[in-house]
Amino acid sequence: MNKNIQITKEGLKALEIEFAELKDVKRPKLVERLARARAEGDLSENSDYQNAKDELEFLDGRISELEEVLKNAVVADRRGKAGEVSIGAKVFLKSNGKEITYHVVGEWEANPAEQKISHSSPLGLALVGKKEGDKVQVEAPAGTVTYNILKIE
Repeated sequence: MNKNIQITKEGLKALEIEFAELKDVKRPKLVERLARARAEGDLSENSDYQNAKDELEFLDGRISELEEVLKNAVVADRRGKAGEVSIGAKVFLKSNGKEITYHVVGEWEANPAEQKISHSSPLGLALVGKKEGDKVQVEAPAGTVTYNILKIE
């Protein structure tokens, strides 16, 4: 994963917090739990040992993944992009008579439930580089959806 990973300042901070929590708090507790379970004896019938071992393996994978992301993260700079959709922009849209607001973010911080869409999602790709008043069309499973860009912050 040796590519620059675009991310907002807020997204980077959230990933740094998650990384520190996993590495400095959760992992040591899990290692301690694994040691306690190992000390109980027969590992072949010790479900707590196997569960702790599996959890530690998953956690170590997530820690490695976050470490790589943080190493390659580049904070998106909105300077010079005023009035244009880019990573970090809040975009006010209208489609089919409904108004909706999305925050365009990097892939690692996208969360549609919080109206955070990745710049590389179909809608994100259609929006990036556009200005207020522009219309974009996005192919969706239900057909083509047209969005009017009302405002960009």
